Amino acid sequence: MTKRTIYYSLILFTILLSSCKKSFFDINTDPSNPTKVAVSQILPTAESSLAGSLGISGGNTPGLGQVLGTYVHQLCSNEDPDAYGATGSDYYLNLSWDNLYAGNSLATNSGVNYTQGTLLNLQNIITEATAQGNTQYAGIAKVLTAYTYSQLVDIFGNVPFSQALQLQQGIINPKFDSGSVIYPQLMSMLDSGIADLKNTTAPNLLKPGADDIIYGGSISNWVRAANTIKLKLLLQQRLIKNVTSDVNALITGNDLISSTSQSFLLHYGPNGSSDDRNPGFSDYYATQKTNFISPWFYSILKGYNPRLFKNIVDPRLPYYFYEQQDPTAADNDGNKVEYRDSGFISIVFASIGPNGTFVQDNSMTVLGLYPVGGRYDDGLPTPSSGGANKIVKSSDATGAAPYRFITYADVLFMEAELMKTGVISGDPEATLQAALVESMKQVDFVTGLVNTSQSVPNLSGSAAATNYISSIMSYYEANPSQQLEIIMTEKWITAFGQCADQYTDYRRTQFPVLFNPNDPTVCPGGFYQPPVNGDPSTPGPQLAVPVRLTTNYPLSLPFGQNELDGNQNAPAQKQDPSTYKVFWMP
Repeated sequence: MTKRTIYYSLILFTILLSSCKKSFFDINTDPSNPTKVAVSQILPTAESSLAGSLGISGGNTPGLGQVLGTYVHQLCSNEDPDAYGATGSDYYLNLSWDNLYAGNSLATNSGVNYTQGTLLNLQNIITEATAQGNTQYAGIAKVLTAYTYSQLVDIFGNVPFSQALQLQQGIINPKFDSGSVIYPQLMSMLDSGIADLKNTTAPNLLKPGADDIIYGGSISNWVRAANTIKLKLLLQQRLIKNVTSDVNALITGNDLISSTSQSFLLHYGPNGSSDDRNPGFSDYYATQKTNFISPWFYSILKGYNPRLFKNIVDPRLPYYFYEQQDPTAADNDGNKVEYRDSGFISIVFASIGPNGTFVQDNSMTVLGLYPVGGRYDDGLPTPSSGGANKIVKSSDATGAAPYRFITYADVLFMEAELMKTGVISGDPEATLQAALVESMKQVDFVTGLVNTSQSVPNLSGSAAATNYISSIMSYYEANPSQQLEIIMTEKWITAFGQCADQYTDYRRTQFPVLFNPNDPTVCPGGFYQPPVNGDPSTPGPQLAVPVRLTTNYPLSLPFGQNELDGNQNAPAQKQDPSTYKVFWMP
């Protein structure tokens, strides 16, 4: 279905939600039977579709995290995103674009589901809530609209904005606007949203509550989120304009996200009457697993990387990953493996070796408790195996980890960057340390939300966390030329599972240093060496993996192909995304 056809189909209907627990995932309806619904029913659909479109994919929820997770080297893939190969027709990219705008039609085993998109739902909320005097809903929708468009600009560059979603006005071929034109309007939209949220004279006969699955109707937290989004947008422009005055005004205004519980995130839940698990949890029940952990990311957390944090082991490892493989046994799937370090099994980015395509569903290391609500790796067999092994099934965890848009730890990392680069005054070292302390608290906070049946130790304040923070701060003091890199690398580690902002951060700062198959110090002779003695089940050293990368780093993603096919005013597809800068790149 072309984008234009999707627009025509979707303008005919709105979304009906059932009354079951957290029924915001029941977002499909018959487009031939339109029904007008309250903004309180549309809001959770808009919020969940935004998180799903940005996050790691699962089931029928395609997310950009499936591409960007590989591009920021938190994940590895043997699909299109490998070797920066995602095109505009990539399943995850194409449908995520559609879902962020008007929606899409998706064939499933039970037929064709029509899904209304994030921005169209938010536009409907703004229109209806403003007309009814429910300015709190209108304010929330404006904040979310500004955030959604900011992510579209950050990821794709120029996108439809001024003429987007205006079918009723007769515009079926919206033009693409420059990101430099869109950003100032997003700042104004955020100001308008804050004004709506603070409006004490409007009737507000209908107020957000449990239907708001981000903040539960907390208006003060929405105001903080709006101001924090403004801070983020200013930070991202620091290389092309002087943002000092505006940043200082936000900081002195003292109305930013300033505690763990105020973090801007979408809550997921377990598989109850309506499946509202984190989409990235899908590998726990998928017939074919897709989300491999990047060995580059793993090696930095293990202290293996010779140029950064050497011999400093990150205590978040068992919260981030779950190893299905017995550390000393042969591969659970009976296949050769490409990268193994005892129980850790994965594949290598841009590999052209013979072992990267073997099935590893029962042996590969999977996403853990913190990013998707999977299992905490306590080294014990899974309940579903009856104590026989560590192979995971959906019943072994809840999948209830939230999607993290912006956390308090992110705010502290942003402030540390602003201080280190001289945009504002302050102590970047002390702020980095505060960010590290908060990142450990954040793991415990997510653990509480996941509500696992496992006994999971608190990370914050533990000896392991305290020693790690002390080691990182000593490394920071001893390496002044790497201090910005250290800030950005720790932000990247803390954000595991949220890939969009890490893609933006890397293109802005060139940090963290990512895996580069063409770097002879990393891959001498075109080979990447896993831990030599990492595979105890195979005699002799583990073989080096041949790699080949012929694509330069994409400075933005290709446009969704559905949009180009259905929009006569769309530009030509990007043939070389490495040449398409986003406006905030100098």
